[in-house]
Amino acid sequence: MHPAPPTPLDQFIGCLVGLSLGDALGAPFEGMPSDVVFREFGPIRQLVENFPVETLTYTDDTEMTIAVAQTLLDDKAIDPARLAVQFEKHYNPARGYGPGAQRILDTMRQGQDWEPLATSLFPGGSLGNGAAMRVAPIALAFHHNRPQLLEQARLSALPTHRHPIGIEAAQITALAIAHVLTHHEFTHELFFADLQASAKTDELNYALKIASQLTPQDSLWTLGNSLEAHRSVPTAITCFALNPDSYLDAVSTAVALGGDTDTLAAITGAISGAHLGISAIPDHLLARFENGEKGLNHIKSLAQHLFQNCHP
Repeated sequence: MHPAPPTPLDQFIGCLVGLSLGDALGAPFEGMPSDVVFREFGPIRQLVENFPVETLTYTDDTEMTIAVAQTLLDDKAIDPARLAVQFEKHYNPARGYGPGAQRILDTMRQGQDWEPLATSLFPGGSLGNGAAMRVAPIALAFHHNRPQLLEQARLSALPTHRHPIGIEAAQITALAIAHVLTHHEFTHELFFADLQASAKTDELNYALKIASQLTPQDSLWTLGNSLEAHRSVPTAITCFALNPDSYLDAVSTAVALGGDTDTLAAITGAISGAHLGISAIPDHLLARFENGEKGLNHIKSLAQHLFQNCHP
């Protein structure tokens, strides 16, 4: 007998909480090669289930997601300049921001013109996964309208990401979340066909094509684990797609890959949480998740308000 499908509200909460918990579970291992993670900590599924850190603390992935959610609640849509204000308002350098985003946010905080940095810091603009890691609220708000979702995801990327790959990775991540919100039964082939239909850059289209052919017995090393969006976003999506019935298995698969573990696990956790709902996320891990001013209860509240304000 199959469990009852999650309610839409449970999916909204599961998405944002799944993202932030995945972020926190991956954070201690960021930058480690996968073989070091395994050698030092053993089977990652067991480690994640019985995490050795007393308080699970999120990184910039979640902090920027909170800013995107708040912008949507305030304005109903994304204006890049107003989103940038929210990024600066929520900015805590101790959360582990990447050097590019940190420089842009420091420039904002100093009251200087930050926009030229969005394109000049990296040739053609950043193609990192930073826009993808924070796009989940866009998917929640616009999952019922594909053209709006794609445009809002694009706009949400612009304060820090101007490269086509960085922008499209955010759009593809939003589409992955929207897909599981609107399809109660997960079908591997349909899921990847939906994403590939919107992948216009050669890099992401090719990576998703390879990802669609992988099985649980295959190594995800083919896809990559680095901060470049085409070398991590398809990987995170696949961590979910190969483990659609278990939040812990999906996130553990992401953490076990090493590299950019917090973002891999955040994106994986967002999709898994949106698919399975909050009840699939273990209570004993949530009990150890930080719950200060912008902690677990605040993240749940943002999801609830997005549901009330944006759900059709």
